[in-house]
Amino acid sequence: MLDLDLSSVGGIINHGGTVLETARCAEFKTEAGMKKAVSTLKKHKIEGLVVIGGDGSFRGAHQLSNRWGVPTIGVPATIDNDIAGTDYAIGFDTAVNTALQAIDRIRDTASSLRRLFVVEVMGRQAGFIALETGLAGGAEEVIIPEIDTDLEKMCQKIVRGYQRGKRSSIVIVAEGSESGGAFKVARQIGDRTGFEVRVSVLGHQQRGGTPTALDRVLASRLGAAAVQQLAKGDTDKMVGIISNRVEVSNLDYAWKFQKQTDLSLLKLIEILSI
Repeated sequence: MLDLDLSSVGGIINHGGTVLETARCAEFKTEAGMKKAVSTLKKHKIEGLVVIGGDGSFRGAHQLSNRWGVPTIGVPATIDNDIAGTDYAIGFDTAVNTALQAIDRIRDTASSLRRLFVVEVMGRQAGFIALETGLAGGAEEVIIPEIDTDLEKMCQKIVRGYQRGKRSSIVIVAEGSESGGAFKVARQIGDRTGFEVRVSVLGHQQRGGTPTALDRVLASRLGAAAVQQLAKGDTDKMVGIISNRVEVSNLDYAWKFQKQTDLSLLKLIEILSI
C-alpha cells in the first residue's frame, strides 16, 4: 500500500477508470471480510472513506458506517445512472458520448448500404444510456427494460420508413431489455420484415475512455463535497447533483428508492423518427 500525497492526484483528471485500482470484493460480504477491512483501515490510520460507486459499493459503505463506526460518504459513479438521489452519476455522460460516437460511425455504413442496424448498449436494469444515446443519435427505435416493446408495431414503422425512402434505420437496445438483447431483436425484425439486419454490441468500450467535460466537473464537485461532509463529522451519506446543485441524502436512499427513467424521451424519439 502506497501513501498518497498532493502529487499523487496530479494529472489524473483526464483519465478514466480508477488510479487506486479498487473494486468490490466478494470477501467483504462476509463477517470475516468486514473485520479484515476495518482492521486494515485502523492499521493505516484511515479516519474516513469516500466510497465511489453504485448501490453495491454503497451497501458496503453503509455497513462500515453503521456496524463498525467508520465514517463514510458515498459518491455516485455508475454508467447505468440508476442511483437515486442524483440526476447524474459519474461516468454516465462519458458512456453516452462513447456510444454516440460509435453509433454515428455505424450510421455512415448504414446509410451508404441502406442497412438496418440493431445496436446494443449497456444497461442491465435501466435504460438511461439507451434513451439518451438513442435521442442524440437519431435512432428510429429504442428498447429499454422499463417497458414492454411492441415489436410488430416497431417493424411496421421501420418498413414504412424504407418505403418512403429512408436510407438507414438504427434500433438501440439496452442489454437488459425484455426483448432479449440485440441478437434476438435482430432475428425478430428480420423474420417480420424480410430485411437483412446487422448487429453491433458496443460492450465494455462504454466503460472506458477520456472523461467528458461534464463528468470531470461533476467528479470534482462531488469529490470536494464528500470531503467537506467528512470534515463536518458526517457519515452514512451520499452527495449527489440535483438540478445542478450538490445535495446530500442518506446513503440507503440510493437503493431503497428506484430512480425513474424519463419516458417522455421515448415519446420524443418516436416523434422525431417518424
